[in-house]
Amino acid sequence: MRQRVLTFIMAGGKGERLLPLTRDRTKPAVPFGGIYRIIDFTLSNCINSGLRRIYVLTQYKSASLQRHIRLGWNILPSELGQFIELLPAQQRVGDTWYLGTADAIYQNLYTLEMDQPDEVLILAGDHVYKMNYYTLIDFHRQAEADLTVGVVEMDKDKAAHLGVVEVDSLGRVTGFQEKPAKSKIIPGNPDKIYASMGIYVFKHPVLEQELQEDAKKHNSTHDFGKDIIPQMLKKNLKVLVFNFIDEDKKEARYWRDIGTIDAYYEANMDLVRVDPVFNLYDRDWPIRTYEEQFPPAKTVFSGEEIAGRVGLVLDSLVSGGCVISGGKVQRSILSPNVRINSYSEVYDSILMEGVNVSRSAKIKKAIIDKDVDIPQGVVIGYDLEEDKKRFYVTESGIVVVAKGTEIK
Repeated sequence: MRQRVLTFIMAGGKGERLLPLTRDRTKPAVPFGGIYRIIDFTLSNCINSGLRRIYVLTQYKSASLQRHIRLGWNILPSELGQFIELLPAQQRVGDTWYLGTADAIYQNLYTLEMDQPDEVLILAGDHVYKMNYYTLIDFHRQAEADLTVGVVEMDKDKAAHLGVVEVDSLGRVTGFQEKPAKSKIIPGNPDKIYASMGIYVFKHPVLEQELQEDAKKHNSTHDFGKDIIPQMLKKNLKVLVFNFIDEDKKEARYWRDIGTIDAYYEANMDLVRVDPVFNLYDRDWPIRTYEEQFPPAKTVFSGEEIAGRVGLVLDSLVSGGCVISGGKVQRSILSPNVRINSYSEVYDSILMEGVNVSRSAKIKKAIIDKDVDIPQGVVIGYDLEEDKKRFYVTESGIVVVAKGTEIK
């Protein structure tokens, strides 16, 4: 029965709250954890769940995402009817690009006609978590639901930043609120709300009917949460929630919508803790990605020959091709091909591919995007007022240096 599920991954979002990291790339293509892209977590969940027919819907600044999937995810045998295929916006049914999550599927209904699945699984491509989607699909089938929405319990004070799914005591959906100032709690649990994970399982005929009906409405935003779910509830269709079951095997369930710079930074920094909440090293649930061929990471100078010149790395993730040559790195993430030169210091920071930190430079609590050269003696993260003149600085004091920035 597994081959009867068709999966769509929504990967066309602008990610405006992640600027400047999304200045040149769509949000699912943003690097994460040194060697990954954000979309790798959703794709890995699919492969680990046994899902093998996957469309990735792209739109906004998708070149790097397309390259990443073409090089790193061309892993399924097409002769067996398995695929991970890109679906860019094509204006197939009109003269508009994707107008919303529901419209993106509507514009690709021809794929359902070709594949004729029993169920359609729709996923967001910009969240970090581990989930066996077949536990959700099996629940959906056994309950004979028309739509099942994946949800995760969150503290009610976070509702203003999330899509909140309202339910009754039987787990049937009664409403949906987008980032409400005040939301309905989970029945019997006054401190929690159900946050939408951007995960939907539809019966195939129901999905087609609802999308065609929504497409005719001029006042619709063509969004699953805002429009499709309320439309279905008016018809008294069976819409249920499925409470997230985490495959991370930790006490606390892990699901992150890293939609802001602060959330992105915190999720990365969790990975360098002694016991991270999110486990990248679980061989039972591997996270795949694409990596270019780089030599092993290397540290240079022990401090014995030249006083004060020590290649030292503490509590950090270091990717292939990195050279720590007489500099110090602590509680940081180094993506591939990063070089840390003599007498430089990097603390609590994320350095993406190709970053070069020249001699005696100092970096603290910063995100340095790809291909940035930090000149000799430059200091970032120590004087935020000075940093604001040159870079983007969040309210919490994280300095972000955009891709390819020339620092003088």
